[in-house]
Amino acid sequence: MKVVTSRDNALVKRLHAMAASTSQQRRADHVLAEGIHLATAFLDAGGVPHQCVISESALDDVEAQAVLRRIDDHRVTMLPDALFRQVSTVVQGVGLLLLLDRATPVLPDAIERDCVVLDGLQDAGNVGSILRSAAAAGVRDVFCVSGTAYAWSSKVLRSGMGAHWHLDIHEHVEPADVLSRLRVPLALTDSHGAQPIDRIDLGGPVAWVFGNEGAGVSAAWRDAPHLRVTIPQPGGMESLNVAAAAAICLFEQGRQRRAHQG
Repeated sequence: MKVVTSRDNALVKRLHAMAASTSQQRRADHVLAEGIHLATAFLDAGGVPHQCVISESALDDVEAQAVLRRIDDHRVTMLPDALFRQVSTVVQGVGLLLLLDRATPVLPDAIERDCVVLDGLQDAGNVGSILRSAAAAGVRDVFCVSGTAYAWSSKVLRSGMGAHWHLDIHEHVEPADVLSRLRVPLALTDSHGAQPIDRIDLGGPVAWVFGNEGAGVSAAWRDAPHLRVTIPQPGGMESLNVAAAAAICLFEQGRQRRAHQG
C-alpha cells in the first residue's frame, strides 16, 4: 500500500479535479466510484480497479478491510483523513473510493433486444434510478442521447447502486444512430390517446424511450413509428416521475412474459 500525504501529488490533484464538478468527471479518462457498496458491486461483477484510495481512518473499518482484501496491494493508496475529504464527493460515509476505467461499448450493428433510450434526462437521480430498474429487469443496452446527464458521474453512480456494472451504456448517441439500427418496436409513454400498458402485448423485445423531465420525448422519436403506452392513474395525477414510469413499464413487460411462460 502506498501512502500519500501531499496535496501536490499527481493522483490527489486528479481526484480533486474530478470531485470538483461533473464536467471535470466527463472530461476525465476514468470514473470515480465512492463508497463500500459501489466498490463491492464493482468487484462482485468481476471488475479490477485502476486504483483504490482509502482514508487513514477507514483502514479500521471491517467492510473496508473486506474490500481491500480483494484488491492487489500495489493498486491501493492511503490518504490522511483531511486530505481524503478534499477528494471525496460524499459528505458522510466510509472513506474509500475506486478509480475505474470507463467502459465505452461499441454501438451494435443491429438492435434486436430490449433496450432503454434516455432522451435528454437532466436529473442525475432519475438517470441512476432508471439504470437500476433496467438492470433489475434484465435489460442490457442503454442509449443516452446527447443532452442526457452524464451516466458515469458520481451522482448517477450512487443512484444506480451498482447497476452500471450490468449494463452496456452508450453515451452521446443521436436519435438517428439508434433508429437506423433498431429492429424492435419503439415504445413511448403518453398520457393522451394511448393504450393502457396492461392491454398492450409486450411479449417481444421493445425499445423504451424516456424523455426529458419537462419537455418529454423529442420529435425524432415521436415522428418514428411507435407504440403509444399510457400508465393508468386512477388517482387523477397528471403525470408520473420519469423514473417511476420507467420502472412500471419495464416490470409490466417482465410480468407479461412470466405470464406467457407459465
